[in-house]
Amino acid sequence: TGGNGVAYSAGTAISSTGVTGLSATLAAGTLVSGAGNIVYNVSGTPTSSGTASFAITFGGQSCTMALTVNATTSGCASQSGVAKIVCLANEFLATLTTTQQSSVVLTLNLTNAKRWSNLPCALSCRNGLLFSSLSATQLTAALALIQAASGTATGNGYNEFAQIRAADDYLGQTASGYSSGNYVIAFLGTPSTTGKWMLQFGGHHYAQNITYDAGVVTSITPLHEAVEPKGSFTYSGTTYTGPIESELSAMQQMLGSFSSTELASAKISTTFSDCLMVPGSTTNTFPTTKQGIKVSNLSSAAQTKVLAAIAEWVNDLDAATAASYLTIYQNELANTYVTYASNTSATAGNASSFLTTNTDYVRIDGPSVWIEFVCQNGVVLSGIHYHTVMRDQVRDYIGL
Repeated sequence: TGGNGVAYSAGTAISSTGVTGLSATLAAGTLVSGAGNIVYNVSGTPTSSGTASFAITFGGQSCTMALTVNATTSGCASQSGVAKIVCLANEFLATLTTTQQSSVVLTLNLTNAKRWSNLPCALSCRNGLLFSSLSATQLTAALALIQAASGTATGNGYNEFAQIRAADDYLGQTASGYSSGNYVIAFLGTPSTTGKWMLQFGGHHYAQNITYDAGVVTSITPLHEAVEPKGSFTYSGTTYTGPIESELSAMQQMLGSFSSTELASAKISTTFSDCLMVPGSTTNTFPTTKQGIKVSNLSSAAQTKVLAAIAEWVNDLDAATAASYLTIYQNELANTYVTYASNTSATAGNASSFLTTNTDYVRIDGPSVWIEFVCQNGVVLSGIHYHTVMRDQVRDYIGL
């Protein structure tokens, strides 16, 4: 207000605070007499989402201009499917130094593909770059890629990945070696829509391996998800609802839908301390004989619950990929088997009585899909925590 009609020159760039990486520059113009507007052009690459603030001084007056920066500021927004994932991968690579690029883009071979783990062992047992080694801009680009490759539903995909990382920060308050900064990202092969490559990301209690070939997702496994602590927890003022809870509920609902006779057919006497197809093993193989009850011998209601349980893992991928693979597993459902072990206190019709104690275990074993869920004693905290693994007996490490 109070303009006097004078002309003014372009200003110098004013750097942002809060969210950094942006600058606001006054455009030249002429004040109107009385009330009017002046224009600042904002440019640059934000280091994160949040609020960017600019200290403005003009005509002897001062104020702070605050702008909200969206979580995604990508040139890939107009693309979809694998093309978008490749675009985001290249955007991430463009933020890296030459040295970092050589550490994150590795040879696509079976040795590198099998280098994944459940343990809090950072790069000693994984490929790629540590999140803690990335700048804020680089980490934002990496997470944008991971989000696009993952599912978007609450409790699935990227949301679950973020919660499992937060659980590691929660454990880090009690024990050393646990941190969301110890997660990694790697490319086996060069990201493209024409060639073959694998996206790996994960850390303690999480491992995702997605293979792309000629613009198509050809493998969504191995996938490892686990969590300690189980259930909800609060870290740094935020309460998390509990990663793996939707998977737990789906498995409980599945077993709870079995009749007493069906449960008797499904149960085996083996005791499991971990998943049979343990994370990172280079020697374990799928059993040649299927155990438990064949899904075609279950009631129609129970068959529906089996498919719903499978979907909890498949939905940790982007929606199009998840739909494609769920169709495959649905077509194979009749020839899929379900087995479980321990669960000594469980009763038919009572879903919550399953998977409550150390060594309680359940497995879905199809012509392709393989999913395990086991309860283990806590490592850092008392009580139990959950380990799960999803494999594909046809598509794991496809072509390697």
